[in-house]
Amino acid sequence: MCRRRPSPAPGTGRCGTIGAMSTQPPASSPSGHGGDQPYADRVYRSGGALAGGVLMLGVTVWLGGDAVLRGDGRVPVVSLGALLVAVPLIVAMSLRPAVFAGERRIRIRNPFRTVVAPWGAVETVRARYSTELVAQGRTYQMWSIPVSLRARSKAHRHNQRLASGEGPRRGLFGVSTPSPDDYEERTAPADVAVRELRELAERHREEPGAQGEVTTRWSWETLAPMAAGTVLLIVLWLTA
Repeated sequence: MCRRRPSPAPGTGRCGTIGAMSTQPPASSPSGHGGDQPYADRVYRSGGALAGGVLMLGVTVWLGGDAVLRGDGRVPVVSLGALLVAVPLIVAMSLRPAVFAGERRIRIRNPFRTVVAPWGAVETVRARYSTELVAQGRTYQMWSIPVSLRARSKAHRHNQRLASGEGPRRGLFGVSTPSPDDYEERTAPADVAVRELRELAERHREEPGAQGEVTTRWSWETLAPMAAGTVLLIVLWLTA
């Protein structure tokens, strides 16, 4: 999923998909800067998480809504409490995570917290077992850029075959026709995103507008309904 964000400066953006993540490069102004816009048009999200979240959300709302409307006795109230917990949780874990990379800073939107780090405060971006941003001595996870060890291992084996002169692996019975991309080196999607974020950090680290402190904010719009639903379920359990 690639979403175009409005830019105050003229320019056009193009959408590109990297594996399971969707990104959109930043629109640029004639001077190479985005004016007063804090975030440009480069967004990293997990396509698999979005698809799974929409499916789970649809099933949950369908089953829970039916119980609220047609249930007997305490069933509608219990179902309502469960929905207040489940729906925000599904949204937080699948639809909410995203990384917004602009010319001045990076904004990391995780399930229950949002982190904003100016490029001048960023020390490094790395991908180990998870994708991490290190800024001002602290490490922040980036949920929307999952690390796939399988994809990394597959890309490594492919590059080893190319280096040895074997070429791309054929399909069953050797009848598949390799594409031109099969003769190029491959990189795991998370590693591609990390490389792009590192380049942005190096490019804008010394700019005056990219200085400042790292700030964090809890996602109260997600936590509040979950807390309300939990309290309702506890009260119902105690009064049963």
